[in-house]
Amino acid sequence: MVRDFLLEIGVEEMPARFLYPALNQLKNLAKSSFREHRLNFEEVHTMGTPRRLTLFVRGVAEKQESLQEEVKGPAVKVAFKDGQPTRAAEGFAKSQGVTLADLITKPLGHVDYVFAVKQEEGRLTEELLAEIAPGLITGLHFPKPMRWGGMEFRFARPIRWLLALWGDRVAPFELAGQKSDRNTYGHRFMSEGPVTIERPADYLAKMEEVYVLAQPGERKDRIRQQIEKLAREAGGAVLEDEDLLDEVTNLVEFPTALMGSFDSSYLELPPEVLITPMKEHQRYFPVQDNEGKLMARFIAVRNGGAEHIDVVRAGNEKVLKARLEDAAFFWQEDLRETLAARVEHLKKVVFQEALGTMYQKVERIAKLSGYLIKSLQGDEQAVSVTHRAALLAKADLVTNMVYEFPELQGIMGREYALRQGEKPDVARAIFEHYLPRHAGDELPASLPGKALSIADKMDTLVGCFAI
Repeated sequence: MVRDFLLEIGVEEMPARFLYPALNQLKNLAKSSFREHRLNFEEVHTMGTPRRLTLFVRGVAEKQESLQEEVKGPAVKVAFKDGQPTRAAEGFAKSQGVTLADLITKPLGHVDYVFAVKQEEGRLTEELLAEIAPGLITGLHFPKPMRWGGMEFRFARPIRWLLALWGDRVAPFELAGQKSDRNTYGHRFMSEGPVTIERPADYLAKMEEVYVLAQPGERKDRIRQQIEKLAREAGGAVLEDEDLLDEVTNLVEFPTALMGSFDSSYLELPPEVLITPMKEHQRYFPVQDNEGKLMARFIAVRNGGAEHIDVVRAGNEKVLKARLEDAAFFWQEDLRETLAARVEHLKKVVFQEALGTMYQKVERIAKLSGYLIKSLQGDEQAVSVTHRAALLAKADLVTNMVYEFPELQGIMGREYALRQGEKPDVARAIFEHYLPRHAGDELPASLPGKALSIADKMDTLVGCFAI
């Protein structure tokens, strides 16, 4: 007979980036632990939300497999003399916890040896789960674990409940000041009190009754469907971003998407200036029209139902307006001073204590990129563009916009350069010198961009290794 095992670790809301790695760890730990304990099972699944990590093991055997082990001992000629066991045989049998009757002989190469046959009867699964479950929890690792109360125990966030069921029975254990039982909790704001789970098979349906979609894949699909529907109804499409979708999925337990809007005058700003605060600060999905241009719309995802959605929409619009108002102010202020004039400010910005200021780094990049562009057989125009772009490459670091939104470095340098009369090739190279910014990112396409990108990165690498 087999039963399903369900373990839920209830926590205070943890960061979205913790969830997927923790679920992968939990799945792998469960597989290895059940195998080490010789417990047969059919499947292992994990699921979770910001408030819970859940393990579901289908078809767990009622008892672990019995173990028969053969341990090699002394040679037969040492263990027996004239057919009688010697002290060597008796000592070996005693050390292995077996009787002389449990000793057998087997050839190993050209010599016969004594082996002890050890039989270990399988233990009941119910007993083993009391050892396995705490080990699964303590075996999880997080980027920034924390302690709470007076305990030394560390976890992603404080553990507030433990649900553990093997079939219709509670699998009892205690950890971090919590005792396991059959109770869980629903959505923080849409349900009240504990929720009793009678058996593992009831878990998903019971959680949905209390407004928790425990399966991340289901939440993600629902969010995707909702935001795409809202965008279509507005005559546009969602600006695709799988990382943002994953993050929002792991921030909510019961998602409800809503469409918001902002003043169209903000569309005069560069698209990145609008997209960055929407995505990076507010976790909103930007909406674009059929031509790929931004619309004065955004889509937010609420952790809850559709009740009072207008109030929620108004609140999100108010927050975004403040962000965009700041961005518009930074944009206007930054345009008052040219990038060329800002280069002097880099003398006050330390790149690295032993390597000097950003201004000194710019000087080194200019020399190195000048050498590289000639080595790459660039013509006079390419040499001129490279020299000018090298001078201005880091100037946007001292703008208000990049100070507030560091993700826009290089992007704002390009935008300011274009609006302040610099050649398009210079503006392009300013942006490209940061490429690639991460694995899988685009590469510089222009020759000046390539020379600057290599020069910047080599200066950093050589300088840091040198010190």
